[in-house]
Amino acid sequence: MQRIVYLERESIVADVRRPAFPHVWIEHAMTRQSEVRERLNGATIAIVNKLCIDAGLIAGLPALQMIAVAATGTNNVDLDACRERGIVVSNIAGYAEQTVPEHVFALLLALARNLPAYGKAVGSGAWQRSTQFCFFAYPIRDLHGATLTVIGKGCLGSGVARLAEAFGMRVLFSERKRADGVRAGYTPFAEALRVADVVSLHCPLTSETRNLIGEAELRAMRRSAWLINTARGGLVDEAALVCALREGWIAGAGFDVLTVEPPPDEHPLLAPELLALPNFLLTPHVAWASRPAMQRLADQLTANLEAFARGVPQNRVA
Repeated sequence: MQRIVYLERESIVADVRRPAFPHVWIEHAMTRQSEVRERLNGATIAIVNKLCIDAGLIAGLPALQMIAVAATGTNNVDLDACRERGIVVSNIAGYAEQTVPEHVFALLLALARNLPAYGKAVGSGAWQRSTQFCFFAYPIRDLHGATLTVIGKGCLGSGVARLAEAFGMRVLFSERKRADGVRAGYTPFAEALRVADVVSLHCPLTSETRNLIGEAELRAMRRSAWLINTARGGLVDEAALVCALREGWIAGAGFDVLTVEPPPDEHPLLAPELLALPNFLLTPHVAWASRPAMQRLADQLTANLEAFARGVPQNRVA
């Protein structure tokens, strides 16, 4: 009988159907990293979201047969160690293909139309004191005709591209940063950054993509360009981004992710002067979190467990 331990049940708001095979189900609302080993002792299946499952933990869990990641990203799991042990790792694919692109455009439209600045102007009484019917103190830009560079051509990047085309934007898919060649349908990385009015990140966080966007890349972008990151915080050098926003290397940024989550109060991107900027928007890792998307995640999570029990794992990454 499988012993399933769900370590972070409160990380999704959805109905999680129990799998249709004999099992013992143990769930914890949340788990501290220091509690992982004890709580997974004797588990054959672990369900995790963001907790780190490294080689040391894996070595101390001889009963473990499967890690079901209740998310798409798997950078928190040592996949090589799992492969060496024969532990199956499955993630969730495609569940957020509508909600994340919509969040990207929520951020982008707010930046393009200067919604934070106009909202504050109304709150401060500036419109009420206007001498005419409108108050247009802040520039507004259209997305139609603008160039969007998408980094990452999976379901989320492709979903963003489809919405962009509906807005009349020109869409480029960037080739990998250090690629030896350029695949058909892709644009060289440096050129894709240089010509973009908007850069949107949709690639996984790996050793190759960590700090993918740093000072050199931010300086190479147009001063009128926006950077959108709904993927992983570690894709962008946050210290360089702070400088870019303060010194005007780019027009602005919309972020849903940080390198440390939840962030400490002293995180550089939480500085009051940055959060007060109308051209920097930060949301708390919720681009994926519409209720329909979370239910699709939960349904697929159970399906992954059942596929593993049948001996035909799906969405397998290790």
